[in-house]
Amino acid sequence: NALNNGTNASKSHFNRALFLLSNREQPDFRNSIKESISAIESLCKKISGNEKGTLGDCLKTIEDKGHIHPAMKRAFQQLYGYTSDQGGIRHALTDDSEEPTLEEARYMLVICSAFSNYLVSKMAD
Repeated sequence: NALNNGTNASKSHFNRALFLLSNREQPDFRNSIKESISAIESLCKKISGNEKGTLGDCLKTIEDKGHIHPAMKRAFQQLYGYTSDQGGIRHALTDDSEEPTLEEARYMLVICSAFSNYLVSKMAD
């Protein structure tokens, strides 16, 4: 479970993402998505040993070590790109920014936590 496994930083990001998603009074889907992808970035930095690298750099290192398939690397690079482009999730809002939906925030939390669990399991092998 991603909330209990991984680095302290990635667990903190996932806990924050879940809180922001499930807050009934003021849900914050944009920041929940940001926290979900930040959890992956944090975990990949730790696994790759490249604390200063981008997610793309770290995924490449993890791929080169044989821990993930190239298609998985590309999939997460694309999701990271989505968070850079879509509605100011990781960057400044614009007048055209659309508010992310509950479904998008839930998807990102689930897919990122699944990938985190996968990576942690692979590293334990």
